[in-house]
Amino acid sequence: MSGESFRQFLRPDLPTPIHILDEVALRGNLEILSQVQQASGARIILALKAFAQWSAFPIIREYLPGATASSLNEAMLAHEHFGGELHVTAPAYPQDEFSELLKIADHIVFNSFRQWHRFRAEALAFGNASGRQIEFGLRLNPEHRETEVELYDPCAPGSRLGATRQEFDDQSLEGISGLHFHTLCQRGLPALARTLAVVERNFGEALRHVRWVNFGGGHHITQPGYDVPGLIDLIRKFRARYGVEVYLEPGEAAAINTGVLVSRVLDVRSGQPATVIVDASATAHMPDTLEMPYRAEILDASLPGDRAWTARLGGMTCLAGDILGDYSFDRPLQEGDWIVFLDMSHYTMVKSSNFNGVRTPSIAIGNSRSGELRIVRRFGYADYRDRLG
Repeated sequence: MSGESFRQFLRPDLPTPIHILDEVALRGNLEILSQVQQASGARIILALKAFAQWSAFPIIREYLPGATASSLNEAMLAHEHFGGELHVTAPAYPQDEFSELLKIADHIVFNSFRQWHRFRAEALAFGNASGRQIEFGLRLNPEHRETEVELYDPCAPGSRLGATRQEFDDQSLEGISGLHFHTLCQRGLPALARTLAVVERNFGEALRHVRWVNFGGGHHITQPGYDVPGLIDLIRKFRARYGVEVYLEPGEAAAINTGVLVSRVLDVRSGQPATVIVDASATAHMPDTLEMPYRAEILDASLPGDRAWTARLGGMTCLAGDILGDYSFDRPLQEGDWIVFLDMSHYTMVKSSNFNGVRTPSIAIGNSRSGELRIVRRFGYADYRDRLG
């Protein structure tokens, strides 16, 4: 969603802060994912860890056959509001949650052989008793690094995620019908190809004894320049080589460049540079700007010094480091001015918190073709109160 197409939604009565998702941009991404599915034979499912705005699920399920969850709460959300296939993978399963997952999940992936051994008898017995065909899988750690930021690297040294070749037990695969690996974060096709070569080298024999392989997430399929034909070819050749079903579970690729976070200026303080306080927060609303870290893009703003007036944008919490960054504008900002943070659909909503009791951004769906804007959720005191008990 471009900043220019977004301007039509900036209305005097718009509550802030607010996330606005553009249905047109979302469908554009989904059409690319659908093209990959149809041409490659793979099945692409939505990773809720990146994007779980369930008011948009009716749109997404027109294109994708299901979703993947990392917890019981995510799984229940997918079961109730998405439908279709439901896959689950997590570092470990609490006993009470696992028993509930058996009732709704189609695929459950175990992070280690120890977890599989712990739950194997219950898992297989439930499938036999219920008549539900539940598929069980094992997560691999190829020990192959493709992610630069260690915080987001599943294959960093000492990673707790997945079974390494040394830990892999070929004799314990009875009941396991699939394998799962995940090494990518915002990466293109060459990174996947390199990872796949390592997986085949280290786990090739196991690949010939399963029905499906999940390539995980982190695929930047919908970003300009991604080699979509190459991905289709890679998947088709892999499926032919091993006779397996292939799954991909991107989250960011579905929601990237589809929405914004709109805030307003609350105060402007003089200084070098000037300080602007907005009704959004880095730590509460956009934590990746501090964790990754990265600099969010803002509509009608540039790097410091590129435009006439430079200011430091700060959030409204007490954290001294709640700083959104230094930006330059064509004129000095004033109280009430819009600040529009671009590309804020993925990860922002699912990671937001109520630190300091700050207001959770409202959620809206817009259509950049028709100009229609529908606010689907507002958050208030009760939402903050009820999550604390």
